[in-house]
Amino acid sequence: MSHRDAGPAQFWGQACAPPYPCKDGLKQCLSEFKQQLAWVERLDVTSGQVADPVSQSASDKDAVDPENDFQREMSFYRQAQAAVLEALPRLRKLQVPTRRPDDYFAEMAKSDQQMQKIRQKLKSKQEAMERSEKAKQLRAMRKYGKKVQTEILQRRQKEKKNMLNAVKKYQKGLSDKLDFLDEEQTSSQGNKKGSANQRIKKGPNAKRRYKNQKFGFGGKKKGSKWNTKESFNDVSSFRSKVAHNKGPGKGGKKALNKRPGKRARQKMKSRAR
Repeated sequence: MSHRDAGPAQFWGQACAPPYPCKDGLKQCLSEFKQQLAWVERLDVTSGQVADPVSQSASDKDAVDPENDFQREMSFYRQAQAAVLEALPRLRKLQVPTRRPDDYFAEMAKSDQQMQKIRQKLKSKQEAMERSEKAKQLRAMRKYGKKVQTEILQRRQKEKKNMLNAVKKYQKGLSDKLDFLDEEQTSSQGNKKGSANQRIKKGPNAKRRYKNQKFGFGGKKKGSKWNTKESFNDVSSFRSKVAHNKGPGKGGKKALNKRPGKRARQKMKSRAR
């Protein structure tokens, strides 16, 4: 009878009290289905955990808390690392390659069409994220511009309100200060200066420059013939011989031979009739 047909009584002896199995029965079963193969065919390694890099010593099995996921996974990782460190020298000694060659071609588990779909999906997600980021930036810029515009409007309304209050106080006689007019004049003068500076910087156009060069810049026309105190008192240019029609060509026989005017001639005709 083999170990497959044997019942529980074959592996539990009188000296083995449950729930502890009988070691002799287990060893017998192991010897029956064990195959004597070379190690390169089996690649089995039995080792403890590698030394902890923090404590520089192998951690005890009893020190690992099975309920702590982090400690349990780290113990598995260190044990696998120790097995690799033990198996690699043996494989190199047997001249078994452990690295994949550069020209090695391994077919992927997914087809090229599936990978192309994945690339398109990733690309569309990236573009959507970029569009979302740009839209977010535009919203932030609009929000900032609207905030600045609102602040400017509020400041203007506040200035207008303060000026109206000052005018009302002045009209009611509660205040005799006209500071708001000075502020308004300074602001208007500043605007005028700014516009004048702009005109000076800009300068006349080509047509105006040509006319100025041809006809001159002109000058002051209005009030240019008005007398002043100095010109009224200045009589150096007065000539008595020329004044009162006494100069040459002004009086005498030539003045008598002067043709009368139109109305005088009409009167003379009416008298003659």
